[in-house]
Amino acid sequence: MSVFEYDPPDRFIAGTVGQPGERTFFLQAVGSGRVTSAAVEKSQVSALAERIEELLEEVRQRFGDPLEAGEAAESDDGPLEQPIEEDFRVGTLALAWDAESARVIIEAQQAEEAEDEDAEEVEVFAEDAPEGRDVLRVHLTAGAARAFAGRAMKVVAAGRPNCPLCGQPLDPAGHICPRQNGYKPGVM
Repeated sequence: MSVFEYDPPDRFIAGTVGQPGERTFFLQAVGSGRVTSAAVEKSQVSALAERIEELLEEVRQRFGDPLEAGEAAESDDGPLEQPIEEDFRVGTLALAWDAESARVIIEAQQAEEAEDEDAEEVEVFAEDAPEGRDVLRVHLTAGAARAFAGRAMKVVAAGRPNCPLCGQPLDPAGHICPRQNGYKPGVM
């Protein structure tokens, strides 16, 4: 299959399409006149953002501050590039620090169509894409990675508000709260 490589991208963002509770999440890379949009789960976006922050903190502790002098982490609050055409659905995410180029590398591999019990172990950061899977690989400066993580956390948090009693997302149509033993005011 294909490796969609962006080193560096003009833009790399996490975004959504749809209403809260019914959103589809995307990772989108833009550069060199092309756009790659990979569908992801909300939990994958959240985990990726958290791991980027942890990776940058670990790099800072081991090698010093990875932010280049004067590098500002500009926030990209713009919408996803239109039209949004899903190139593939992400199954595996990988994250690494390239000390030579002082860049964060994010790799998103396409989910396998059928989960086999005898499935091979996933190989990440290989020159070629694994057989039958597309790969999105993005190289980001520390500032761009931090800006991506900040936006990603905002996108995740912008969903439905949580119930003040149980913490589960509230549905616009109503919410059966386990803390109220399923009781809904006004419903008999």
